[in-house]
This record gives sequence, C-alpha cells and structure tokens, in this order.
Amino acid sequence: MTQQSPARLAGLDETQCETFRRDGFLHPVDVMPETEAKALRAQIEALEARKHGRLSGLTRAKPHLLLPYLWDVVHDARILDKVSSLLGPDIICIGSSVIDKPARSDGYVAWHQDATFWGLTENQGATAWLALSDVTSGSGAMQAIPGTHARQLRHLDTADDKNMLGAREAVDSQPDLSRAVWMMLKPGQMSLHHPLVLHGSGPNASDDRRLGFVIRYTSAQVRQEGGSATLVRGRNLAQVPLEVRPEAEMDPAALKRHADIIRQAANVIRTAKARHLAEAAAGKDQLQ
Repeated sequence: MTQQSPARLAGLDETQCETFRRDGFLHPVDVMPETEAKALRAQIEALEARKHGRLSGLTRAKPHLLLPYLWDVVHDARILDKVSSLLGPDIICIGSSVIDKPARSDGYVAWHQDATFWGLTENQGATAWLALSDVTSGSGAMQAIPGTHARQLRHLDTADDKNMLGAREAVDSQPDLSRAVWMMLKPGQMSLHHPLVLHGSGPNASDDRRLGFVIRYTSAQVRQEGGSATLVRGRNLAQVPLEVRPEAEMDPAALKRHADIIRQAANVIRTAKARHLAEAAAGKDQLQ
C-alpha cells in the first residue's frame, strides 16, 4: 500500500482531540482516497471468491495476521498519526476485524462498551473503524452516545444469535437514544471511538454490503493479561507478547500462529466476561 511521505503526514488538530476527549468519538476522519478503499474491498472480495463465500468468523478476527495488505493498513501512518494524537507515541494493536453486514440482512450490534470483556489493565485506547463501503443509516451505520465513556456500565449476555458481538453482550439498561449520533462514512474515511463509549448499530436494509475494517489500538502501556498484540509504533512498554507479519496471504505458518492467538484471545474474553457478569450479579458499584 502506498503511504504518504513523512512531510505530508498529520495528526488530529486540537479541536478534534478535544471532541474525542469530550464525546468519546470522532468522525468522519479522512484516511485514504475512495479508490484505495475500494481496492482494499476488492482484495477482500477476491479472497472470499477463492474461499467460495464470506470469510469465516475465524478469518475475520485479527485478519492482519493472515493478510499482508491488512497488516499494512494496521501500520498505515495516515491512521497512526491520528491515533498518536490521542494515545501518544507508543501504540499497540490488540485486535482487528473485518466487519460485514450483508445486504438486506438482519444482524445488528447491541448497545455496548467495547472494553467490557477485553480484560485491559487500563482503558487507554481508540478504535479505528475504516469504511470500505458506503456506511449510512440505511446500511446499519454505527451510532454512539456522547460522553458515555466516563465509567464502565453493567452488561448482560443477550444470547441472541442476531447480535453480531462475539460475546453477545449488551448494556443492561436502556440508553437515551435521543442523544445518539450517527457515524456515517464514505469509503476511505474512518471514525475513532473510545473503548468505553456506548455504541451500537442496526441491521443493513440497503442493497449493498456494509463492509469495514476495524482496528483496536491502545497505549503501549496497556496490557491484556493472557493476550498478544502487534506493536505498531514506538516501544513495547508493557512487554506484551508481540505478533509478526504474515509471510504471505493465508500462509500455512501464519495460519497456525493465528489459530493459537485466536484461541488465547477467546480465553481472555471468556475470563473477563465471567468476571464482569459475576460482579454485576453481586451488585458491585465499581465494575472492572
């Protein structure tokens, strides 16, 4: 992937940083030309065609460890310069996902806070949601509620297969939807959101898929006990186990490493989920 020269790179301005700190999210942020985003989409869809359909759930989790072109996106300075404005010079990626809502599908994302089951030592992060298709209210764009990132809220397990979240979680109280803000994007734009901001999205009622590549960045001071990460800029301050670039698309060695990493990540989520639900059931005021 072609990147801009260092002289042309730029972070967020102070107004944008203040918006993120106040609201817990920022959008839209221009990252790349629409043609480049559509080329990324084409690469993903070419892989899907070779795999006879949509990518598997396993492949859609941390796909940057399987696909060199997504490894490059995770490390793209056009994204990292913006994230550095919020997190500082030392950054890790704790996860990435290809998020896909097929056309005319009923999958939705329940209102939730991302970090609830992440098991982080600190919630110092910013998730980059890079649009590879038009993201509109009709296609199930994300909505977020400003200022809801100040504290951890109680969540429950919905046990709803249509809820696209891996742990099927949802906040256990009805959010004030009158305050919700649509995060609509064009291909090549991204939104940034805090790990604790309350957000969700509805089904895709449009005739095109809603496709995005989502990258979960945290300060390199943060540790996810039992997990690994990709160092994308600066120093590995928390000394987390580091992931490596895939040798080639779906390379056998990368596939083996990836399977082990996803098993470890699933255990992190299970452990954090069990702890959170137990604390919620016990009525603790301060959830971790």
